[in-house]
Amino acid sequence: MIANDLLEILCCPETRQDVSPASAAVVEKINAAIAAGGVKNRGGQPVTEKIDGGLLRQDGQFLYPIREDIPIMLINEGLSMAQFGKA
Repeated sequence: MIANDLLEILCCPETRQDVSPASAAVVEKINAAIAAGGVKNRGGQPVTEKIDGGLLRQDGQFLYPIREDIPIMLINEGLSMAQFGKA
């Protein structure tokens, strides 16, 4: 769980849009897709490790994964929501 004070200062590293926590249903859908294979991050690398949560960019196009309570706020680590049908 991301503390509210940290969430207030986090933003998309590319566009500076606000981010908000992804719902449990979105995280579940992404983890199912990761388990099935074929998920890639923006850097083109396959994603094989499931996520504990995610921060969804305000426009809903990208999600930044959270693993072990640490948000991975790197452009190339972002996941395009298009590959999940906008989850």
